[in-house]
Amino acid sequence: MNPIFAEQPTSIFEHMSGLARTHDAVNLGQGFPDFGWPDDVVAKAAEALTSGSNQYPPMRGQPALRAAVAAYYGRRQGLAASPDQVVVTSGATEAIAASLLALITPGDEVVLIQPLYDAYLPLVLRAGGMPRLARLTPPGWRLTEEALSAAFTPRTRLVLFNNPHNPTARVFDREELAILADFCIRHDALVLSDEVWEELVFDDAAHVPLAALPGMAERVVKVGSAGKIFSLTGWKVGWAVAPPALAETIAKAHQFVTFTTAPNLQAAVAYGLGKEDGYFERTRAAFSVARDRMRAGLGQAGYSVLPAEGTYFMTLDLAASGIALDDRAFCERAVAEAGVAAIPLSSLYAEAPVDTTIRVCFAKTDATIDAGVERLATARRLFAV
Repeated sequence: MNPIFAEQPTSIFEHMSGLARTHDAVNLGQGFPDFGWPDDVVAKAAEALTSGSNQYPPMRGQPALRAAVAAYYGRRQGLAASPDQVVVTSGATEAIAASLLALITPGDEVVLIQPLYDAYLPLVLRAGGMPRLARLTPPGWRLTEEALSAAFTPRTRLVLFNNPHNPTARVFDREELAILADFCIRHDALVLSDEVWEELVFDDAAHVPLAALPGMAERVVKVGSAGKIFSLTGWKVGWAVAPPALAETIAKAHQFVTFTTAPNLQAAVAYGLGKEDGYFERTRAAFSVARDRMRAGLGQAGYSVLPAEGTYFMTLDLAASGIALDDRAFCERAVAEAGVAAIPLSSLYAEAPVDTTIRVCFAKTDATIDAGVERLATARRLFAV
């Protein structure tokens, strides 16, 4: 039995979702939407299932999808990518796993930014990487030179970076990205840049792909997700876009992980990525309205809501909201006593956790948001000092 996985606790997302089912609670913990998907893209998948091939597609992805990904990034983000640089995977997590297996030699140091998505650390360990942790803290969650200085060493091989950032809802600005790029160039480090939330940025925030910064195109593997772009998280269609030599190496790892991805879903995503730019702007606006509705309701309930610049999420500062419980205790009690599930951010730190913040998902219908806010208001009345 491999101790790397045997000793891992059950995912906090699975744990809280299980408690939500047990207590018939409103689940604001797990990050899936209950609105926002494009019906025409779903229809294309159904059409392709009955009219197209249902046999193995090419290992690196259907040519139409690889071309669509490259064109989409050229149009939406100004990135010059060719289809040969695209490897289609069974979800963004598989793109991350295959990239880590391909790019890490056992003993290489890997810089991780915490709090971090729960799959990152076990995948780095499984690939033989040695984690080095840079820590973000509320309320600003800023990426600083001091934090990176403590994490980078002469043995740094790779940085696993996430922007927009789950769970903090930060969209890192150009100054922060420039600091990270400078460290990577000085240490000759590659970057696995998980940018799955790239279309979900709000207000005046703008997503800047890390590969667009000077000196970074040749060292960045960019990961994207149709599940996040189209609110179809169950489809598990993702991709890695990388310089040709890195893409070739990642493809060789991918062929022994999932090998390929459902062809009808690939065809539908290729169609969807070609939609006019207004579609993506309208989708962003709809999620912004949902965010604003939840933020206003939680503010009225007495919660201190930290800025939510991107993703499906926002974070709440329990201590600033008059709640003395740590985040894990609050979440365990809130789901049982108030009927609402959230995620304690301390579970997403590998060391030195911040234990006063929770994450909630606003990618919900008005009815779900209102029910969740009402139950969180109940939780605050129960637990506030």
